[in-house]
Amino acid sequence: MLLFFALLTFACAFAVVYPYVVFPAVLALLPKRPVERGARVAGDGARFSLLFCAYNESAALPSKIENLKELRRRYPELEVLAFDDGSTDGTADLLARDAPFVKLVRGGGRNGKAHGMKLLAAAASGEFLVFTDANVLLDAEALDNLAACYADPSVGGVCGALHYLGADGSSTAAVGGMYWKLEEKIKDLESGTGSVMGADGSIFSIRRKLYPDFPDTVLDDFTVSMEVVFRGFRLIKSNDVVAYERLVSARADEFSRKIRIAARAFHTHLTLGSKRSGMTAFDKFKYGSHKTLRWFGGGFLIVGFASALVLATLIHPFAALVLALTTVGIVFTGFRSSSGPMSFVTEIVLAMVATLIGLFRALRGQTFATWSPAKSR
Repeated sequence: MLLFFALLTFACAFAVVYPYVVFPAVLALLPKRPVERGARVAGDGARFSLLFCAYNESAALPSKIENLKELRRRYPELEVLAFDDGSTDGTADLLARDAPFVKLVRGGGRNGKAHGMKLLAAAASGEFLVFTDANVLLDAEALDNLAACYADPSVGGVCGALHYLGADGSSTAAVGGMYWKLEEKIKDLESGTGSVMGADGSIFSIRRKLYPDFPDTVLDDFTVSMEVVFRGFRLIKSNDVVAYERLVSARADEFSRKIRIAARAFHTHLTLGSKRSGMTAFDKFKYGSHKTLRWFGGGFLIVGFASALVLATLIHPFAALVLALTTVGIVFTGFRSSSGPMSFVTEIVLAMVATLIGLFRALRGQTFATWSPAKSR
């Protein structure tokens, strides 16, 4: 009995750390597949269409519009399309007034990002679609660097590098920044060995001919970027295609956001079942390591702690008491503080629990088609 719970505790601990420690180490040892990059010249930008959706983003739009104007000065023929998902704060009017070069599609109500992106993609004329968010700013040389990537005919899509602002604030922002740096490193390693297992919606691009059809309930950036892999092209990461976004700093905002994203991501995972079955064995390995195990990380954490508690009880009841009281102390201290190591640990645990909650909601059939911007950005 003692051996069983010892092995169970170890197995759960290994499953929790595997996607973040073991998997990257394995990728680092594998042979690399270089990309045959061409010249960094996007010309006047006519080959590109920049797409984003917005809902109540009037606070972020002044910076976004200035960024779009800067891009248009550098690439005068760049096509910019935006979808307003029934904003109530004047977002659409602000875009129409201050950015008349943007092709604005006004939604008839809350339809969601996936719905809006499909409309924009259908209306776009560029050979390459560039997806971003209303609160994200693109580096002025982003299109030049995308053009260099697409010179390789095997490249069907490109994930950019997202640089987060505000990671030196609350522990929520700090953990978010740390997690994202690790995520960026893993994507670098995946890209070097073939393809990245999905892109973040803040900044990525695909060839327009690869844009798929999908229901409004899925996570559109995950669905669209993975289509590149499903169709036999490479989805690579380019660290010189840079975008900037501000981190969420409030714990409640981040917890809700992770539940929503996890629910939609796992629902998308289930929806893409038939396409996933056609992936190569190596891509299935990467997908399972990077995506599937993470979704169940909260479950491994809970089962592992319960197993450790039973193990400690079998060794000596006092050991179990010490473990339980120590855990309660860490959680209590972490919830009451906004900085420091205890708060840091609490943020990591909450992120895993939020992901697990989102997974269960997806299994119950709950989806999150619409979204609202975080107040603490």
